[in-house]
Amino acid sequence: MTGDHQTLALLLFSAFVAVTLGITTWVSRHRHGSAEEFYAGGRLFSPMENGFALAGDYMSAASFLGISGLIALVGYDGMLYSVGFLVAWLVVLFLVAELVRNCGRFTLADVVAARMRERPVRVATGTSSVTVSVLYLVAQMVGAGSLVALLLGGTGEAARAWTVIGVGALMVIYVSLGGMRATTWIQIVKAVLLLGGTVALTVLVLLRFHGDVNRLLLTAAERSGHGEAFLAPGLAYGGDWTARLDFISLGLALVLGTAGLPHILSRFYTVPTARAARRSVVWAIGLIGGFYLMTIVLGFGAAALVGPDAVRASSTSGNTAVPLLALDLGGGAGSTGGTVLFAIVAAVAFATILAVVAGVTLASSASVAHDLYASLRRRRGEPRSEVAVARLAAVGIGVVAIALGLLARDLNVAFLVGLAFAVAASANLPVLLYSLFWRGFTTRGAVWAVYGGLVPAVVLVLLSPVVSGSPEALFPGVDFQLFPLQNPGLVSIPLGFLAGWIGTATSAEVPDEARHAETEVRSLTGAGAV
Repeated sequence: MTGDHQTLALLLFSAFVAVTLGITTWVSRHRHGSAEEFYAGGRLFSPMENGFALAGDYMSAASFLGISGLIALVGYDGMLYSVGFLVAWLVVLFLVAELVRNCGRFTLADVVAARMRERPVRVATGTSSVTVSVLYLVAQMVGAGSLVALLLGGTGEAARAWTVIGVGALMVIYVSLGGMRATTWIQIVKAVLLLGGTVALTVLVLLRFHGDVNRLLLTAAERSGHGEAFLAPGLAYGGDWTARLDFISLGLALVLGTAGLPHILSRFYTVPTARAARRSVVWAIGLIGGFYLMTIVLGFGAAALVGPDAVRASSTSGNTAVPLLALDLGGGAGSTGGTVLFAIVAAVAFATILAVVAGVTLASSASVAHDLYASLRRRRGEPRSEVAVARLAAVGIGVVAIALGLLARDLNVAFLVGLAFAVAASANLPVLLYSLFWRGFTTRGAVWAVYGGLVPAVVLVLLSPVVSGSPEALFPGVDFQLFPLQNPGLVSIPLGFLAGWIGTATSAEVPDEARHAETEVRSLTGAGAV
């Protein structure tokens, strides 16, 4: 890329960083230091503000860069991510949002511990929440590295590594100083920027084809080299039985995983009531739905205008399809319009990554401090000491995410997020649904549900083609692949539900009917909610 691209993109990105650091500094001067302020922003956000923040949390680098890239490379099958990510919000709206807001305080563990023995439940759910968050963070780091490699012409491995480190450092600053209130405002600013940029690119793609969507699709199919197969199911997931099972596994993970994501669940505590939580989700569905429809246009637009070969040459996993599309729409390499549009898209993508890593880091540090630290102490610490631990945890989680992000730099970001969704659906969703709806659920059942989903999901990923045994794997030079599917959801999600049932069935503990009744009334009416 030319020096103009780099300079303008870096200027725009620096402006966003300056604004967000300003927000963080301002919030840090006005904070009260309480746990409620740090974890939930004082529960002062309106449904519309929280809806934009939810959308900002959810529309990650995987959505903006990864999905469009996959559609540009594999056509129809790449749309599974768009559909799965959107449909998942119906599960959140009808099963989770209102009940979680009424039952919990700051984290998923609060919901489960309301009717169980606290320590084992908090340790289990805290461990799974941190695991999911780290996997999710890795995807954002990989997206940041891909963008910088493109800005520097694909030659700067050292710059790519330093960018991942820089993003990690910024997310630690956002979380440590500003807590939930600063993170929420950063998400809102980022959501507006991302939606604005996506609308502009979508309009430009449609104008290029004079509004003829059919012509757009036919041109994309023609340039793909696959012909009509590009517009039909099966290019990525229609080969042998393994590919088809992978398709089902990924679909399950995407649809069920959102309801178990710690950084999404923690958003429901930032509004004052359960009704406000429900209305937040309605706002989020509207914003996210429009966004995912536009990613489909951008994906096929990249295939038609840039071409899958050029996308693959820039990034084998397709992560740079949207910036390359922006360059083409603006007039091509060397043109003023191309330079400006490319720089804007790169800056918006950087903003997206920064905002999402801040939200995920806050949720995982809350799990470490509020669940793990508080449970492993004999006596629950004062809120101020718990908040101090959360800030230290943000640093530790940042270091781990940076290291893994450097290791997984060549994988598609949407694919990496799919793994995080699979672990969330396997470990967090079973224990959440059982706790809310099963009268006879016990502490052993809760612990078994978490570990019974978490351990198989992580082990199956380690034994899958993602890690070894294929040229695209993390370790292509070795082969300890035993599990054929790339996404473990098809096996690990049922195992999580089964383990919860077996744990409850074999438990000597008598379910506490009174506590269940109290939780049920509280979840449905909000009586006694914090």
